[in-house]
Parts: sequence; C-alpha cells; structure tokens
Amino acid sequence: MEIREVFARNLRAARRAKGLSQEELAHRAGIDRTYISSLERCVYHASIDVVDRLASALNLDAAELLKRPAADSHADLEDPEV
Repeated sequence: MEIREVFARNLRAARRAKGLSQEELAHRAGIDRTYISSLERCVYHASIDVVDRLASALNLDAAELLKRPAADSHADLEDPEV
C-alpha cells in the first residue's frame, strides 16, 4: 500500500472516530472541505504542512496519520525479496 493510501485511510478513520464531518475538520484545520475529500480519495498529495495541520485539528501526532497498518509492516519483513 502506498503512503498516500495509508494517509487517506488513516485520515478518514481518525475523522470518523472523532465524529467530525469533512466540513468540520476542514474548518478546524483551515483547509477547504473539497481538499479533505480529495485527500481521503487519494486524488491529491498532502504536503507535510497539511499533514501536520490535519493532525493538530484531530488532536493527533502527525505520525499517526502516516502509520501503516500492522499487516503491511509485517508483510515487508516476511518477504525476503522486499
């Protein structure tokens, strides 16, 4: 899974876990709602500054939005050709 897909999934999951709409998250982060939607659909790449603003708006560390699921990280370690 590409890092952009990881970010999109984590962003959507974190937003939903906090009970926020895309519009509310956008307002808190000072970002347009359509940009949030595009990030969650992997249409656009987020800059590191945007990742940090979104993480702050979600009361998370930016690294949490970039953290790969456990299954992906173990798959890389088990495959000797990676």
